[in-house]
Amino acid sequence: MTRMVLAIDDSRTMRELIAASLVPAGYDVHVAQDGEDGVAALETITPDIILTDINMPRLDGFGVIAAVRRSDAHRATPVLVITTESAPELKARARAAGATGWIVKPFEADALVAAVRRVMG
Repeated sequence: MTRMVLAIDDSRTMRELIAASLVPAGYDVHVAQDGEDGVAALETITPDIILTDINMPRLDGFGVIAAVRRSDAHRATPVLVITTESAPELKARARAAGATGWIVKPFEADALVAAVRRVMG
């Protein structure tokens, strides 16, 4: 069974890098260019995990996490934050909002695959 990943990032390069890392590992990757598009995608797809950037236009990663946690259908879906930010207070804010984990950019493809596998069980 293929596991679906929703990757939300305003950087096209980062979306492509995430897909290039996860598709060869057997994941189906759906991408969204910002938080609003990502949350809208949840109306038509049911990802096994959501990867989101923090700093994005229209709706940031904290807004994405809040929307996911408010949704009955997606409340239990793991959310990994992938960001250049590494400040402890931002990590704490993301955890408090309901993030499952945190990956700092840049990342190695193997590390991303390992983190996704670890979080999804």
